[in-house]
Amino acid sequence: MASETPVWFVTGCSTGFGRELAQQVLARGWRLVATARDAERVADLAEGAEDRVLALALDMADAGQIAAAVKAATERFGAIDVLVNNAGYGYQASIEEGEDAEIRAQFEANVFGLFALTRAVLPGMRARASGHVINLSSVAGFVGFPGSGYYAASKHAVEGFSDALRAEGAPIGIKVTCVEPGPFRTDWAGRSLKQTPVAIAAYAETAGKRLASTSEISGSQAGDPARAAAAMIALTEQADPPRHLVLGQWGYDAVTKKLRDALAEIEAGEATSIGTDFPS
Repeated sequence: MASETPVWFVTGCSTGFGRELAQQVLARGWRLVATARDAERVADLAEGAEDRVLALALDMADAGQIAAAVKAATERFGAIDVLVNNAGYGYQASIEEGEDAEIRAQFEANVFGLFALTRAVLPGMRARASGHVINLSSVAGFVGFPGSGYYAASKHAVEGFSDALRAEGAPIGIKVTCVEPGPFRTDWAGRSLKQTPVAIAAYAETAGKRLASTSEISGSQAGDPARAAAAMIALTEQADPPRHLVLGQWGYDAVTKKLRDALAEIEAGEATSIGTDFPS
C-alpha cells in the first residue's frame, strides 16, 4: 500500500464481512470510512478512534449518497487507498418465478451501485497512480446454482466488470481483486436473504430444495468471517495481488470443478469452434 496508514473505504459495515473487516482495519491503526444504509449502525466503530474513522450513511442505490460519501471521505482523509465493495445481498427464486421488482433491486445494490461507487473513487486513484479495488463477489460469480440465478447473474456481472477494470487499471497503478466466498457465518443466508417461495412443482427438487437448504444452514456454515477479513487485508500487502481469491473449502472445490469442467467442454468442441472462421 502507498501509505503506512492507508485509508480504507468499506461498504456494508453493519454486519458480516464488512463489520469484521472494519474492526481489523482499525486494529492495525489504519484509517477507515465505514458505511451502511443506516449510519447509526456503524457509529460505534468510531468510538475511541474518532480521528481515524468516518462513519457515513450510504445506500448503494442512491447516486447522490455515493457522490457525497466519496467527497466526504476525500475531504476528511485526502485519499482513498483501498475500496472494498462489500455491500450487497442475496435473492433466491426459481428463474421462472423471479419477481421483477426484486431482481431490479438486487442489481441496483449488487451491480449498479458497485459500478457507480467505483467510478466515483477511480479519479483519485488514477491521479495518484495507486489504489486497490476489492469487489466482494461470490462462488456464484462462477457457478449458477438452482434457486440463485439472479444472484449469480449479479455476481457474474461484477466478475466481468472486474476483468475490464483490472486491464484498464494495471498500467496506471490500480489493482483489482474479486473475493469469492462460499458459505460463511454472516447474515447472508439469514436476516439479509430475500426469497420468493417456489410454488411451481416442477422446480421443487431444484430451486425449492436449494431455498430450503440455504435457510437451514444459516449460522452453521464452515466459513469464518474473521479469517476472511484477514485474508482480504493480506491481499493489499502483496506487490502483485491475485485477480481472484476464493474463500472456504466448499467454495474452492466448487469453483475449481466448474473451471475444469468448462475447460474440458470447450476443448472438446475445438474443431467446431475453429471451423466457424472463414477458410484461410
